[in-house]
Amino acid sequence: MLTTSDLMTIDPDLVNPDTPLREVVGLMNKRGTRQLLVVDGGKLVGIITDRDIRLAVNSPLLAEDPLERIVLLDQFTAGSCMTHNPKTVTPDTPIHKVAQILSAYKYGALPVVENDTLVGIISVTDLLNQMALIPESEPLKW
Repeated sequence: MLTTSDLMTIDPDLVNPDTPLREVVGLMNKRGTRQLLVVDGGKLVGIITDRDIRLAVNSPLLAEDPLERIVLLDQFTAGSCMTHNPKTVTPDTPIHKVAQILSAYKYGALPVVENDTLVGIISVTDLLNQMALIPESEPLKW
């Protein structure tokens, strides 16, 4: 049976709550990811996604001019728009359980924690990449 540890990304990119959104966006673009884990003093405190950033800076209540919205990337931080205390899984969590959580909550990724220590991240893309490796004639064994 596949578990989280079989598919997760170890040593994911991290930001802290004080990281300006401009840096968060830059790191996401550089790494080709849609979410980053937020740590404070080495402890997981949140997750920030590209959706969180779009919701934070694209509100017409904040600015109507698109150029003014870009300036907001310097005024907001990861901590101001992240999801606090995100759901997590362990390295031993079966992949079908991970898929159930991702689907039920419409998450793009989950932090992987073992004994209160962040050890990785698992994303929908990780699951899709695994599915792409399974030949059509082979039954799933989850």
